[in-house]
Amino acid sequence: MPARVWVPAYVGIGSNLDDPEHQVRAALQALSGLTDSRLVARSGTLRNPALGPRPQPEFINAVAGLLTRLAPVDLLDALLAIEQRQGRDRGSDVRWGPRRIDLDLLVYGDVAMDTDRLVIPHPGIATRNFVLFPLLEIAPGLRVPGLGPVQRLVAAFKQQTTGQVSSTWVAPVTLQSKAP
Repeated sequence: MPARVWVPAYVGIGSNLDDPEHQVRAALQALSGLTDSRLVARSGTLRNPALGPRPQPEFINAVAGLLTRLAPVDLLDALLAIEQRQGRDRGSDVRWGPRRIDLDLLVYGDVAMDTDRLVIPHPGIATRNFVLFPLLEIAPGLRVPGLGPVQRLVAAFKQQTTGQVSSTWVAPVTLQSKAP
C-alpha cells in the first residue's frame, strides 16, 4: 500500500557483467517507471574494483534518487523485481561475487529499521566509496539516519583511507549528474 506522502529514497546500483554500463542504464530506466515513484536524480557512474572474491571484473556503480510513496518493503520488492527482469538470480549468487545487476535500498527518508528482510540505512553505506561519492554528488545535504550528514561520512572515509583511496577509487566514467 502506498504511503500518503512522498518520501526521498536512494538506491545504489552496480554491475560487473554483461555490459555493466548498459545494465546500469537499464536499471535507471526501470527505476524511472516504478509505480508511485519518481526518479529525480542520478549520479554519474563510477568504475571501481569489486569488493568480493577475485578475480572478477570491475564494477560500474551509480546512485539514484527517488521520491516514492511506496513503503520501504514494497520499494525493496520493486527493486528485486527489476533485478530479476534484468536476469539476476539472487539464489545462485556468490556473496559479493560478480553480478549482472545489484540494486540496494540505501536510505529511505528518515527511517532506520532492521528486519530479516531489510536494513535501512544500508549497513555498508559509510564504508563504501562507490556509494558515498555518488550520494554526495546528488544529495550533498543528505543526513543518513543514525550516521549523520553524507558530507561528514565522505570526510571520515577519506581520512580513514588516506594513502589507500587510489587502490579503491577510480575516476568516474561519467561526470555529470542527470536529472530526468
